[in-house]
Amino acid sequence: MSDTLRRIVDLVQGGEVRISAHGYDEMAEDGILAGEVIDGAAAAVVVEDYPEYSKGPCTLVLQRE
Repeated sequence: MSDTLRRIVDLVQGGEVRISAHGYDEMAEDGILAGEVIDGAAAAVVVEDYPEYSKGPCTLVLQRE
């Protein structure tokens, strides 16, 4: 698990998650529920990690149901 994903999982487990309206819209278009993303965060697998991204650290992960 990358440092970026570990930080995200810690925030999720601490209940410190905010999803933008745009984020909800994007997930809805793909049939993804926010609860599924939150519940599966700890089991996510890093596909790509960008700790030095200009807008802040981010990562692309794979989650399975």
